Amino acid sequence: MSETGTNQSEKKYTAEEYLTMERRNSTKNEFNDGHILGKATSNRWHNLISTNAAIAIGSRLHNHKCDIYVNAMCVKLKNNRYCYPDVIIVNGEPSFADQQQDILMNPTIIAEIFSNKTNTTDKNEKLESYLAMDSIRECLLIKEDEMRVEHYAKQNPKQWIYRIYNERDDVISLESVNCKLSLQEVYASLKFKQPEASSTASK
Repeated sequence: MSETGTNQSEKKYTAEEYLTMERRNSTKNEFNDGHILGKATSNRWHNLISTNAAIAIGSRLHNHKCDIYVNAMCVKLKNNRYCYPDVIIVNGEPSFADQQQDILMNPTIIAEIFSNKTNTTDKNEKLESYLAMDSIRECLLIKEDEMRVEHYAKQNPKQWIYRIYNERDDVISLESVNCKLSLQEVYASLKFKQPEASSTASK
């Protein structure tokens, strides 16, 4: 997820121009309504969390037709936006924009890792875009600088269940792929101060 200070191009581009440049570049950039956004580099904690989550989920999906992508798969969103989520799970056959198979159209689960430095507007806009996608069934927002995961689970197009997990023994149920994931696995090798009280909520 983009960090504060990430450059945004002044010039406006079409999606076609962005994709042409993106496929030529060695670095990854995101696209939001005509503007190209440089993707922030990832630190140790960010990389450990994305790897931990992918390994834990992948180890339980051997008998499922699921693809897992980490850090480098571009997703096309509804509102003229392209981004690179930290972890993507596709339950079933993946659908791509064209034969190059580098623009994913149907993610099932999205996980984004963020910190206290993350641009709040960017975080909220991305979340709204994810929740508006027909294919997405669940979304995870994972903090890298404290033990906290926000879980959005789709009930119908207008209703999501929202839960917060913030203790090492908490377990997240990813119903769309019939998989359970513990915070102990997500934050393996990372140490945080334990919160004073648990905070689990749904609405």
